Amino acid sequence: MEAYTSFAGVYDLFMDNVPYEEWCRQILKIFSEHGIREGIVADLGCGTGNLTERLSRSGFDMIGIDHSEEMLEIALEKKEKSGEDILYLCQDMRSFELYGTCRAIVSRCDAINYITEFKDLVSVFRLVNNYLDPDGIFVFDVNTVRKYEEILADHTIAENRSIGSFIWENSYDPETRINEYDLTLFIREEGQKERFRRFTETHFQRSYTVEELKQAAFQAGLQWLDCVDADTLTMPDDSAERLLITLGEYGKRKDRDE
Repeated sequence: MEAYTSFAGVYDLFMDNVPYEEWCRQILKIFSEHGIREGIVADLGCGTGNLTERLSRSGFDMIGIDHSEEMLEIALEKKEKSGEDILYLCQDMRSFELYGTCRAIVSRCDAINYITEFKDLVSVFRLVNNYLDPDGIFVFDVNTVRKYEEILADHTIAENRSIGSFIWENSYDPETRINEYDLTLFIREEGQKERFRRFTETHFQRSYTVEELKQAAFQAGLQWLDCVDADTLTMPDDSAERLLITLGEYGKRKDRDE
């Protein structure tokens, strides 16, 4: 089943522990360090638009890109309520198309880990490089290999909420480095105390080493600018669970080789 279909309707309720405010502050800090204070920014794998909305409120002209129509429907509902001028596009990040270039592109909440083939990762990075302004930047996060091997691998995560429950069963293959997780949702029917609807989805993610990410960036023509622990913003060590990486556009400035 396609990921984020039945889950889309309750995504925000079950993901209310995701620190979107902090992620937005992190991105704005990186933007500022690179002299980016306005302009067009694309959010790859934008989901229901939580980060997209925050960056729009910070003064950027936002484009949200996601392959899930169901997730984008919720993002559009938020846009209607907030009045933010956001363009949402239902596209696969492996083949996305824009009308022009962006000052920056971002991707958070391990959306890049959903790219399970290295060649597709290179394709994503090439498209990013193509749609960045001269000296634009790409800021994204990834779950580390350690997180899949030691924290998620073959573990089951379950949680009860007033609206229902979910069971998240992980299965990690260390050879392919693909993590398959089966998500089962039991959602309380409106107005019912004891009746629940059951939904199931299967998701696949891949872990990438830093060297693989550097190689993909190199093949795509992007510059490797920075890599930090996404939680501490310090140099990552073996305990890091999520990395925050900044890549730079390369090749558009006419004076670069002069």
